[in-house]
Formats: sequence, C-alpha cells, structure tokens
Amino acid sequence: MKIIVTSIFVEDQDKALAFYSETLGFVKKHDVPTGEFRWIAVVSPEDQKGTELLLEPNNHPAAKAYQKKIFSDGIPATMFGVADIHAEYTRLIEKGVKFTMEPTKMGDFTIAVFDDTCGNLIQIIQQ
Repeated sequence: MKIIVTSIFVEDQDKALAFYSETLGFVKKHDVPTGEFRWIAVVSPEDQKGTELLLEPNNHPAAKAYQKKIFSDGIPATMFGVADIHAEYTRLIEKGVKFTMEPTKMGDFTIAVFDDTCGNLIQIIQQ
C-alpha cells in the first residue's frame, strides 16, 4: 500500500491552482469538472508520477471550520520537503510569499512556514 493522493482544503480552486503551480512550481496533473467543483491535482515536477496533492474545495462546513481553526492556531496543513530551504525561502519571498516563520533550525531539520493565500499555512522542511 502507498499514498497516491493527499488533499488540502482551499477557499478558491482557481486561486489555489495558480498559487501551487505558478508560485510554488508544482505541475497540474488533473483538472476535471465534477459538478460545481473540479478534481484538481498537482504533483512535484521532480516526481510527476508520485503523490498527488488534491486542491479540495472547503465548501463543507466541517472543512471550513477545520481549516480556519488550524490556521488561527498556527498549525501547518501540510509539509513539503526542499533540498535547500534558504534558497527556497529566498525564491518564494521574491515571488511575494508571506512567511509566518523564517527558516529555523530544529535539531537535524530546518523548517519555515508560509501562508498559501488559500486559507492554509504550509511548512517546508530541509532534512
């Protein structure tokens, strides 16, 4: 068994697709109409057959409440690995990304946290 898809709630699918592809650099793998919303999944350009990240609409009240609560408590919704966190931090700052935590050493790891503009905090980590 392996993880093939994981999801993140987003407030606006178009805005999320733009941010995750144009700003972060993920590749759109699926964009399929599913009634009122779409099945939009992105993947890492380094592993296009790897785990997909589903940009899932937060239209359910439980999804909205969950997303708002973890955001307000400063809890990242997910984590992405990077090879060089300082270079990635600089690249994203230059693209206008707002960080809530600059790269910070935590034992053997360095982490940073940013706002994805879609209702989530995202953590990046260099292991």
